[in-house]
Amino acid sequence: MKKEKLSPEKSNKTFDFRTITSFEKACEKENLDPMALPEVSMIPEEFRKAIIGAYKLFIIFKAINNGWIARMGDASQLKYEPWLRVLSSGCGFGSSICVCDYTYTAVGSRLCTFSPEAAIYIGKQFGEKGSEYRDFFLKTE
Repeated sequence: MKKEKLSPEKSNKTFDFRTITSFEKACEKENLDPMALPEVSMIPEEFRKAIIGAYKLFIIFKAINNGWIARMGDASQLKYEPWLRVLSSGCGFGSSICVCDYTYTAVGSRLCTFSPEAAIYIGKQFGEKGSEYRDFFLKTE
C-alpha cells in the first residue's frame, strides 16, 4: 500500500516547524546522527565546507517541511524559498521571501518549502543567525 504524503495544511497543524532551531534538532526529528556528515576528503578542499553546508540545509528543509515534497513540474503548487543577500560587511545575511510558481524556476526543490512563514523562518534561523547558509554560499577560512 502506497503511503500518502500529508498536505502541509494537515501535517503542519500538529507540527510546529519553529521547533527546528538547529541542524541537530533537524537530525533528531529525522532520526539521523548529526555527527555522521558526508565524507568529503575526495572533494577539493575549497568546496568541502559548501558540500557539508548543503547537506545540512537539505536535512533542515526536510525536517521543517514535515513530509511535504515540492513537485517542480506542478505550477499550481506554490513553493517558497528564503531570499538571502550578503550584507555589506561580508559576514552576515539579510533575508526575505521569494515565491516560485513557474515550472521553469532555477530553485532547487530540496531547498523549497510549503509556506512563506517557513521560508522566512529558515532564512532568519539558518541564514542570519546560523552558519548553514554561510558555509554553503560563502568561501570562508
